[in-house]
Amino acid sequence: MPLLINRVVTEDSWLLVDEDNLSTHLNEDIVVPYELFAAEQEQLLSAEGGLGIRINGDQDLNLVLQNLDKLSLVTIEFPAFTDGRGFSFARILRRSGYSGQIRAEGDVTRDRLEYMERCGFDAFAIPADRFDETMVNAFGEVSVHYQGCADDERPIFRQ
Repeated sequence: MPLLINRVVTEDSWLLVDEDNLSTHLNEDIVVPYELFAAEQEQLLSAEGGLGIRINGDQDLNLVLQNLDKLSLVTIEFPAFTDGRGFSFARILRRSGYSGQIRAEGDVTRDRLEYMERCGFDAFAIPADRFDETMVNAFGEVSVHYQGCADDERPIFRQ
């Protein structure tokens, strides 16, 4: 699965783990599902490697917000095109002061990349069947934005 980070195609250095292989990877950069993070929070927060969490719109963002300073990566799943809760999650994370990587995963398409970036995403895991090298050109296609965003809160009438 191709990964765009800050508009550059790169390899994913994070390892997705589950409860079966958690103990063998605590010294690496790992991403854990929300449920595992909730259950093993104490053990995960004391691990040596970087820590990331995978969350979707059905889960409570408050657990993530309480641990922002300990998380290096937040992966937000988009299960379907019609599910826009991930946009709100990214926006809330940035407004709460989170400066780590926010990654969009799942139903990530070219036409939403710039909007995702404006909400605070800086990494995009794009399914291989949808990836095209020209996706990098999707950023900046819209030259005028009426509403504020994660990098500039001012709406157009205040710019």
